[in-house]
Amino acid sequence: MPKNDLLLRALRGEEVSRPPVWMMRQAGRYLPEFMELKDKYDFFTRCQTPDMAAEITMQPVRRFPIDAAIIFSDILVIPQAMGLPFEMRPGVGPWLDNPVRSAADVAKLRTGDVNDELKYVFDALKITKEALNDEIPLIGFAGSPWTIFCYAVQGQGSKNFDKAKAFAYTETKAAHELLQKITDSTIIYLKEKINSGADVIQIFDSWGGMLSPKDYQEFSYPYITQIVDALYEQVPVVVFAKGCWYALDEMSQSNASALGVDWTIKPSVAREMTKNRITLQGNFDPSRLLSPPETIQKMVKEMIDEFGTTKYIANLGHGILPNIPVENARAFIEAVVNYKK
Repeated sequence: MPKNDLLLRALRGEEVSRPPVWMMRQAGRYLPEFMELKDKYDFFTRCQTPDMAAEITMQPVRRFPIDAAIIFSDILVIPQAMGLPFEMRPGVGPWLDNPVRSAADVAKLRTGDVNDELKYVFDALKITKEALNDEIPLIGFAGSPWTIFCYAVQGQGSKNFDKAKAFAYTETKAAHELLQKITDSTIIYLKEKINSGADVIQIFDSWGGMLSPKDYQEFSYPYITQIVDALYEQVPVVVFAKGCWYALDEMSQSNASALGVDWTIKPSVAREMTKNRITLQGNFDPSRLLSPPETIQKMVKEMIDEFGTTKYIANLGHGILPNIPVENARAFIEAVVNYKK
């Protein structure tokens, strides 16, 4: 049990004097020490080198009084292990030369246990766990099957993922086969992350909000539920479905321990929709970290006042942006740590 177990207590819904705080993408691109490594090594080299991934995970822990570390990795390591050789192109982001475009492409992909290819992730977790010395919990994560599906079929990032959606709607049987393959591999992967030291798991459904409420119930949520149901008895699971406020009521009745919310919903509305059944995480607009530190601190206090201290984890409404000054990130974290009602 970590010495600082504030996050775990909040996930259990226990009374706490202040909410725990961490930031999505806290191990990364806004930190000068991260940029030094970025200048020397490409993205997936950093992910695939356990010592380096552990070092990057620890960088924000050394700088800030955060209540959790999140392993430095990427959601695309799963499709890579399944046989989709994603690369990270400068100025473009994720790129796949031959995206999945047919039932035959789906059939070719590996499924089930692809953990041999992902040993570097588990090694990074073990090294990080040792470095943390049980001070704070360690979070492991994966992308939701729908979000991975979007990249696998589109082949790159997109404003609307039109090709991915077209495949889902016209090749529906093959689409569900692909989603199930991703789900099966993800469950095995996350179980091994837990065995390697992850105290909490977070599922990122970054592109769930691309779907209508009805389509979300077909192509995303059932697969997330499979993952949650496979893991929740081992560790708490947080589900962050960006743009999916419409599913909060149903998600709050799942076996997840917490739901991440983005900045497009008022805390009071999120509480109302979830009937205070579940811990909520979020929802500070990452761009608001460009405000002066004193403004950030005032807004953070207002955010906590609205959510309340119980069943709440202070975080951003999406990942921290690369152009955020380090002192502004510190202002966000310290405003939570020093919170008084």
